[in-house]
This record gives sequence, C-alpha cells and structure tokens, in this order.
Amino acid sequence: MDLALNEDQLMIQQMARKFAEAELAPVAARLDQEGDQQLFLSNLKKLADLGFMGLNIDGQYGGTEAGTVVFSLTITEISKACASTAVTMSVTNMVAEVIQAIASEEQKARYLPKICSGEYSAGSFCLTETTAGSDPSSMKTSAVLEGDEWVLNGAKQFITSAEFAGVFVVWAVTDPSRPRGKGITCFLVESGLPGLFISKAEKKMGQHASTTNEVLFDNCRIPKDAVMGELNQGFKVAVSELAGGRIGIGSLALGVGLAAMDYARSYITERQQFGQPIANFQGLQWMLADAFTDLEASRLLLMSAADKKAKGLPFSKEASMAKLFASEKANKACYTALQMLGGYGYVKEFPLERYARDVRITSIYEGTSEIQRVIIARELLRDIS
Repeated sequence: MDLALNEDQLMIQQMARKFAEAELAPVAARLDQEGDQQLFLSNLKKLADLGFMGLNIDGQYGGTEAGTVVFSLTITEISKACASTAVTMSVTNMVAEVIQAIASEEQKARYLPKICSGEYSAGSFCLTETTAGSDPSSMKTSAVLEGDEWVLNGAKQFITSAEFAGVFVVWAVTDPSRPRGKGITCFLVESGLPGLFISKAEKKMGQHASTTNEVLFDNCRIPKDAVMGELNQGFKVAVSELAGGRIGIGSLALGVGLAAMDYARSYITERQQFGQPIANFQGLQWMLADAFTDLEASRLLLMSAADKKAKGLPFSKEASMAKLFASEKANKACYTALQMLGGYGYVKEFPLERYARDVRITSIYEGTSEIQRVIIARELLRDIS
C-alpha cells in the first residue's frame, strides 16, 4: 500500500498549513476569549476563496474536486490553528456533499455555487433535537404538506453555524404512521424565512468562535420542491452523511492534539529544572513518545477511512473507528501536553488550556464515543451473521 500523498494533495495541504499559520493562529486566542464574528466570517470567506468550502464538490458547481483524503488533511491543518474555524469548515463541506449526493440538478445549481464561493458563510445540518440525539430516528420535528408548501414545526438543538448559515439541511417527520425512522424526509431550507428562528448562541466550554444555536420552526412554510432526495427516505441520508462527517471531526481532533503536543515538545526543550532542560528526563520523553504514536495511529486510521470513501467502498465502520480513536487520543494528548507544561499549562497566556477545552467536544459531537463503539460492534457482528 502506497501511503505517500500525491503532488496535488501535498500542495493543498501546504496551502492549508500556510493559511492556518498566517491568518488563523495569530487571532485564535482572541476569537476564543473576546469573540469577533466579523473577523471569523472574513476568515471563512478567505477559506472559500481558496476552494476549501467545496473540497469534494464537482468543478461545475465551483468545487475543488480534491477528494476526501484532502478534506481530512486540510481539516487537520486548519484545526491546528483554530478548531472553531475547522468545525465550521467541516460541517459546511458536508452540507455541500449531501446536496451534491442527493439533491436535484436545480437544487445543486442553486445552492452549491453559493456554498463553494463563500456567498453563504456556512451551511448547517438540523438533525439533533432535545430528545433525539444519539437516536435521531425519534425526532419530533414535523413537516405537513399544505397545497404547494410544506409547513415545518419543531426545534433542532446544537446546530453549528446556525447564526450565519445560508442554507439548512433539515430532517423532519413527514409520515408519522410509518415505523420510527421510516417516515423522515430531508429538506433544504433557506435562512431568513418567516417562521424560522435562531436562538441565542450557547455558552460553551470550548470552540467559542463557532456559534452553536437552537433552531426553531414555527409554521415555517417552504416550497413543495424543497424536498431533497426521496420522500420518507431521509433517515438513510442522515446515517450516511454522519459517517462522512466523522472523518472530518476525527481529523479536527487530530489537528488539535498535534498542536498541543507540538507546543509541549518545544516547551520542554527550553524549560530548565535541576540544571538541565526537562526534555532530558525519561518520564517526559515517554509521555512525548506515547502521545505522538497515538496521534500517528489516528492519522493512519483517518487516511484509511478517507481512502475507502474516495474509492466508493463501504467506510462506515472505518470512519467510526477513526473518529473514536482520534478523538479519544487527541483528548489524552491535550491533557498530556498541559501536564508537561505544569502550572503554565493551566493559564490562558499559554494555548494548552484552550486546546484542552476545544478538543473535549470531539468525543461527543457527530456521535459520542459510546455510539461509535455501538456502530463498530454492530458492523463486526454483521460480518459473521
């Protein structure tokens, strides 16, 4: 197996690294502590101008056609500098991918160029609800056809980028008489419609610059042709797209973990105790070795899942394995790095406390670690049934 990146993949990875170091890293702490939505949105537009909001989208719609492996690589590079920017980029790319996969030609032509160009600052998924998180099939949001319009009612929770999304991919129950999960339909809903309300941003532990909101639908009327894909077949779409999103979140976790350990590695070569750099002490060397080994294993799992997806092969199990391992090991790496800095790791002057806060959510969103284990076990048992 050839694990080397090709010339185009290397070029785009380096482009992402340069942008992250020049544009994102210098402002990440300020965005985290003070917030500046205009600056945040400006950086998203720059990413779109570089082609990073449509990495796996056809060129006819303004996409880059770079593929899933490049998607993973670039998310990792961006998250090394700013996890908030990376999660917005990841979700927006996945919104574009689901539109490309199942939308009508008219819908693709209408929405994809706006996402890829940055005319829409972001796209959002509206799947999770207060009582439908790990089990989205139990959602309550409904869509009822009245004449030539669907009427949406319900609430979606923890929606990334809802405040500035141009379009929402919304899942709603369209046939409650069917078994749970069998009567759900996927819709494209534009921002600004009457009856669509965005609640105040949640005050989160980390990833502060990325807004997370509740989205409310109160007799929100959308056109009959807002249905994306087949009627009552939306749950299968959700399951499929979550698998792709897990590659993005695993890649994000890897980037934050690498940033933390890179900082700690440099720090211990400069910090002196007992008359020598603390990098000379075996205890710290073993912590360093174990963390970087875990992160390299995470990278290989992510590349494997991304490669399978790019080749059109089944990748759900591999995506869950990669997301589970990368998010858990990145969390551990961030706490290891913080420990290596001692008391300095705990103060805001140093970035370790931000990395530790930002990485924590990666083992929760896009499916918790516990749900990933359920998926992996289910796939393993299915192989022998």
